[in-house]
Amino acid sequence: MKITVSVIKADVGGIGGHTRPSDNLIQAVRDTVSASSDLLIDHYIGYCGDDVHIVMSHTHGVDNEKIHKLAYDSFVAGTAVAKKEGLYGAGQDLLKDSFSGNVKGMGPGVAELEFEERANEAFTVFAADKTEPGCFNYPMYRLFVDALSNTGLIVNKSLAKGVDFYIMDVEEATIAKLSLWEDKPVLEAALMYPGRYVISSITTKDGEPIMDASTDRLHNIAGTYVGKDDPVCIVRTQKMFPATEEAGSVFNNPHYVAGNTRGSHNMPLMPVKLNSAATINFCIPIVQSLVFSMHDGKFTGPFDGFSTPDWDYIREQATIKALAIRSQGFIHPATLVPDELEYAEGYKDVMTGLKEKMIPMDSKSDTSERKENYEDPD
Repeated sequence: MKITVSVIKADVGGIGGHTRPSDNLIQAVRDTVSASSDLLIDHYIGYCGDDVHIVMSHTHGVDNEKIHKLAYDSFVAGTAVAKKEGLYGAGQDLLKDSFSGNVKGMGPGVAELEFEERANEAFTVFAADKTEPGCFNYPMYRLFVDALSNTGLIVNKSLAKGVDFYIMDVEEATIAKLSLWEDKPVLEAALMYPGRYVISSITTKDGEPIMDASTDRLHNIAGTYVGKDDPVCIVRTQKMFPATEEAGSVFNNPHYVAGNTRGSHNMPLMPVKLNSAATINFCIPIVQSLVFSMHDGKFTGPFDGFSTPDWDYIREQATIKALAIRSQGFIHPATLVPDELEYAEGYKDVMTGLKEKMIPMDSKSDTSERKENYEDPD
């Protein structure tokens, strides 16, 4: 029997700012999902920062209208509570007034995998807050490409064959299939720019799904800043896939990602415990690890993958890196480049004032001797 695991998330309100949803908001989402539980085999509801995530198992396949509407209706119910309680950003991620058959492109983030369930099916959901879909580029590269980070790429016969990456250009809404190991340089060139090229999904050479991630950028949908995209991804683990420990350990070097306060800074991605609020220490980007076992579509878990004592040290390192780069203030690369600034309209208004004060220089450099084509001196 084919099982579908769907993870759908949205920010529909936070206490006093972009911190965490209220208990009543979470309960409204739970009540709505439970009322339609006949659609599902199992479900789990939690939050990462101010984002509510719904993890569901069912037999209806990916992009199913009933499943997506259930999630949408749940977030609408949460929004009603958020408005009643005066929560900040009530309904923030619901960018369309009515459901149109699929929540993709409507604001909520979606990651889904459909597969024949193994006897001991294991998967991990990584949920992030205060950052964008490209935050998974570096850890997934470590997991599926870098043998220095994952010895399983050498000793696991399936992984050693390489996998297929599906890379999305989030600006042009196009997608490319890149295969390991022949497309490794092209893959690396794409992953170099996580603000534009992001991992959409990963499969084995035979097409067996391993990983899927949410890739919508709220800025592109809304046309203005309404919050960071706060992505989620699902990674199947064990046997022919990466070990659960390998999937978790690629987050042990808090790498710099776009996000943070006002969504306009580079900050380290901090692994945190389940159902953690977003910090008000500059809104350091965070990621959680929900480790599941599944049999006949029924969940056991989640186990909190980042809850053990060793991750406290990683959190300390993330804090040190965060304070270091924020000490640089607004000077790039502490802040994003102008094209990536989420509050771009405000920046443009300020720069208009600069442009108005600019005057031509009296002399210009002589370009007559300039070479038409640059030649690498090496």
